[in-house]
Amino acid sequence: MKVLVAGGTGFLGRPLAAALAADGHQVAALPRGSTDGVDGADAVVNLAGESIAGRRWSAGQKQRILDSRIETTRRLVDAIRSAARPPRVLVSQSAVGYYGPRGDELVTEQSGPGADFLAGVCVAWESEAMRAADRTRVVCLRTGLVLERDGGALPRMLPPFRLGVGGPAGSGRQYWPWIHRADWIALVRWSIDRDVVDGALNATAPTPVTNGAFAAALGRALHRPAFMPAPAFALKLLLGEMADAMLLSGQRVVPEKAQRMSFSFRYSTLDRALDALFE
Repeated sequence: MKVLVAGGTGFLGRPLAAALAADGHQVAALPRGSTDGVDGADAVVNLAGESIAGRRWSAGQKQRILDSRIETTRRLVDAIRSAARPPRVLVSQSAVGYYGPRGDELVTEQSGPGADFLAGVCVAWESEAMRAADRTRVVCLRTGLVLERDGGALPRMLPPFRLGVGGPAGSGRQYWPWIHRADWIALVRWSIDRDVVDGALNATAPTPVTNGAFAAALGRALHRPAFMPAPAFALKLLLGEMADAMLLSGQRVVPEKAQRMSFSFRYSTLDRALDALFE
């Protein structure tokens, strides 16, 4: 199978491409802005986009976050729609930010979108991807916090814990949906292989936890205390609007569709995932 990966050199794309190649597939990373090879490919995975947490959210940065996702996806979808032999599947990245802040509500793929900035980005992003649905199967992967030691959010969390001053963000009551990167990769491979999987798919572990529980589990894995909270006002001063959207609110997201369709998670609990990462 020929698989093209847009965003194939990043924290998620690089190990995904390696895993697909190990499965025996022909894998190519699409350079930024390129659609070469879409016509005749068997699958396209779209991971491209400006980092959400790369810098403070100015008006310009928010526009770059949106445009980088919409423009890349639009080019890929246009190429799929005009292809003589379109790919059998487009797996397009999205995020649990689609749902907006939800408190303790249990959130599945059937839940509606939120109304904040990240929700608006995800709605527009998925709408662009779904334009390809009349030519190919489309999966919109609503990804949670991806855990691995070599990138993503986890390495940024470690310094205060290693110094013994780690703890929850704000109240600690907000839910953080998470997934081990190995399970995220397995879920993408599963999505490519199974023709019955389409539409929204929550890429999160079956057991979302509150931020306070996350901090406690990380402390246990590192054998460090985890009782020093980061005050909400300080996070807002440091990060601005991003603090509310990414740290101080959350969603109790569960992978209802993947579980119903018998996907097997290797790391279904946070303690197991963190123990594997820090053993």
